Amino acid sequence: MHTAALLVELGAVILGLGLLGRVAGRVGVSPVPLYLLAGLAFGVGGIFPLEAPEEFLDAAAEVGVVMLLLLLGLEYTAGDLLGNLRRQAPVGLLDLLLNGLPGAAFALLLGFGPVGALAMFGVTAISSSGIVAKVLSDLGRLGNRETPSVLGVLVLEDLQMAVYLPVLTAVLAASSAWQATRSVLVALACLVAAFVVALRWGSTVSRFVSGGSSEVTLLRVLGLALLVAGVAEALHVSAAVGAFLLGISLSDDLDEDARRSLEPLRDLFAAVFFVSFGLTTDPAALPPVLVPAVALVVVGIATKLVTGWVAAARAGVAVPGRVRAGAALVPRGEFSIVIAGLATAGGVDPRLGALAAAYVLLLAVLGPLLARWADPVGRSWARRRRAAAARA
Repeated sequence: MHTAALLVELGAVILGLGLLGRVAGRVGVSPVPLYLLAGLAFGVGGIFPLEAPEEFLDAAAEVGVVMLLLLLGLEYTAGDLLGNLRRQAPVGLLDLLLNGLPGAAFALLLGFGPVGALAMFGVTAISSSGIVAKVLSDLGRLGNRETPSVLGVLVLEDLQMAVYLPVLTAVLAASSAWQATRSVLVALACLVAAFVVALRWGSTVSRFVSGGSSEVTLLRVLGLALLVAGVAEALHVSAAVGAFLLGISLSDDLDEDARRSLEPLRDLFAAVFFVSFGLTTDPAALPPVLVPAVALVVVGIATKLVTGWVAAARAGVAVPGRVRAGAALVPRGEFSIVIAGLATAGGVDPRLGALAAAYVLLLAVLGPLLARWADPVGRSWARRRRAAAARA
């Protein structure tokens, strides 16, 4: 492809993403579904297929995953994660099983096989931290009583992903039962070692990358993140998990300026990642999986409502807050697409990618709407319960 044509196409893609992000901000929804739709429109079988080199977009998408997980890891310390695990473990286990098992069951019914079932378990289990955080902020609910419960569930899901992703990656890379078992054990050993480093020597790692100008810190953090991600990928621990654990190690001492410098890079490459996933999904593959996707959406909304209700109830929150907590957890997004991308790249049935795309599109749009409706619905439900109790 000629350089001029390449630059024109890439420029058009990035400009288009910026315009879509602005539209999403005006409407008050997450830009993730719009990015996915853009990928579907310009990918294989789309309206106007792009000719941009696949290698470039694949590399940019990989960097997007690394940046997403690095910035997410920076939000938590290893102590925070382990503390939340101890306090909220029952809710976290309920959340994982209640939301993951339906995805695994649907995968088996559709003939995706055991590995496909493991992947769909993760696709349906994990809420979108980015979309949930944005919704809570946009609706002015960060100070609500139920919000710590919602954030606690999200932290537990992040911790579960730190275990789940290396297991999934190891299984995808294995060619036999013994190799899968060995890869999983190696991945978990690396995970434990990374947590020990984060807990005991996180400040040493932070001092290595901190200091100097924002430009120097940015280059050190980004370079170290890509290096760690590459090593993790070679060990079948997954680049995403490597970046996430590095973020945890750096979270204590990395200054706010460095974090702010990383955020625009994350947003740029993450947008390319979502578009790249859409580019590899044939729109013609969506209609055959639309019925199971809608069924999974209905189940996924119900199970997240239960999760949020239980989590908020354990914190002593009243009925309206429990409904708000459940509705806030409904959106799926970046993690689900990351998992589906890993699975389809690992040779799982390509229908899984189409199913995940349809599922995320629907919930990324419905989730914020349900969160807006949850407050009046919860208050109305509480009034009816009080009236029924008074009549009794």
